[in-house]
Amino acid sequence: MDLSIVIVHYRTYELTKQAIESIISKDHPIHYEVFLVDNASNDGSLERLQEDFARETETGLIKVIANNRNSGFAHANNLAIQQSKARYVLLLNSDTVILKDGLSRCINHMEKDENIGALGCKVLLPDGSLDKACRRSFPTFSVSFYRMIGLSRLFPKSKRFGKYNLTFLDENQTYEVDSLVGAFMMVRSEVIPEVGLLDEEFFMYGEDIDWCYRIKSGGWKVVYYSDAEIIHYKGGSNNKPVKPRLIYEFYRSMYLFYNKHYRDNYPFIITGITYTGIWGIYGLKIMLNRLNNALSK
Repeated sequence: MDLSIVIVHYRTYELTKQAIESIISKDHPIHYEVFLVDNASNDGSLERLQEDFARETETGLIKVIANNRNSGFAHANNLAIQQSKARYVLLLNSDTVILKDGLSRCINHMEKDENIGALGCKVLLPDGSLDKACRRSFPTFSVSFYRMIGLSRLFPKSKRFGKYNLTFLDENQTYEVDSLVGAFMMVRSEVIPEVGLLDEEFFMYGEDIDWCYRIKSGGWKVVYYSDAEIIHYKGGSNNKPVKPRLIYEFYRSMYLFYNKHYRDNYPFIITGITYTGIWGIYGLKIMLNRLNNALSK
């Protein structure tokens, strides 16, 4: 088996169906399988997907894992990763579409350099622009500070101020980066026993940055590869008011990452400023979200 593709599904029937069809509709020159992991959707969407892809599940091309509770994105991916016997594992969001021969291109590029531990492709938004999250620096204090005060947006071509999303680099080139996005992350399987599975402390958000951090710390390359593309319907399943739980998990992931990797590297005052910034902005976002919800009624 060359590739195990892991798609976590939670009440996104149309998007998940589209993602799977974008894979199986193509004649890939690789031996692959798809793990469809349902995070206790309980809305009938999993059953509909099983009907749609009954032939593929019968042949084993699609393997279904049905959770009886939603324990988070990392946990769902880990269930499939532990069952995979392929040389590569791909984390793929349910709101994505694979374009052309992107899967085989990514594998071929990783085959050329055995030091690549994780690879991400060019992730495009529906309007054709780059999803900036697909190539990132680690959120050190300075990188995060420049973003928080707006310098990264004012000076996107600056190597100093534009590091958060590497906006000073050409999106049509291939190069090493710190971090990729979990919407499309291909990982060499032999890396996983060395660095561990996804950290399930991250319910959603941040687990991809944490995994890249551990992969790089293990001496492997993390690469942004521009010659393969996907479309990411970012937030396409979320055209409703943002749930407070999602806002909480977003800022909690920042706290977890800093606490895990940076707390011991900075003086107490920097840690205090960081925590104040994270939870202060979280509180502001919650207030703004409540205001938006009230105005939309």
